Amino acid sequence: MAEKVSNEQILAEIKEIVEDQTDIDAAKITMDANFKDTLDLDSLDIFEIVDALEDKYDIEIDGDDGITTVAELVDYVAKKVNA
Repeated sequence: MAEKVSNEQILAEIKEIVEDQTDIDAAKITMDANFKDTLDLDSLDIFEIVDALEDKYDIEIDGDDGITTVAELVDYVAKKVNA
């Protein structure tokens, strides 16, 4: 059985991706941060984050799932990866 991926690991991965692809400081990327309102990311930025997570964890993330916050994305990825 594959080892479960923790929410902390997923959050760290999201922080790394956002830092790589934008100029946002990782300290701003918290579980309650909203991608558009808090982090000021556009849909292309969010798509790139999702795309990188899909590649990293070999999962598919449905863009229509209304994911607006970091916590929602972490939970979504955790459910997919740990299913």
